[in-house]
Amino acid sequence: MAGNTRTAVVAGPDEHGVGEELEALDATVSRIAGIVSADALTDAGIADADYFVLTDADEATGIPVAKELNPSVTVVTYADRSLPEFVAGVADLAVDPALVGPALLAEELAAGGPTAAAPGSDDLTDGRADE
Repeated sequence: MAGNTRTAVVAGPDEHGVGEELEALDATVSRIAGIVSADALTDAGIADADYFVLTDADEATGIPVAKELNPSVTVVTYADRSLPEFVAGVADLAVDPALVGPALLAEELAAGGPTAAAPGSDDLTDGRADE
């Protein structure tokens, strides 16, 4: 990453290991294991994060909170399920783990890849609307 260290907050169970893949690329990763609240986001360092990676669609209410705390954070959902409609437009990138592996996603993020991509507009997305 040539002196441009990325930071990410990974929230939810990271069953696919995207956090580990980011760390392997020298990104600084903090984690939220429980409820994605304003306090948890603040404690995890969302104010300085480049990326907020959410792996649990059930915690989608944390997305607008993350954006409120850091309007420039890129929100990436990496989940098997689609986001609820009320937050789907707030996320910058929606990625289905069945279509894109964690190593590829981490490489894109660590390289400063997809930022502010609309869901469905990037090769890394699954293009699904709320199901």
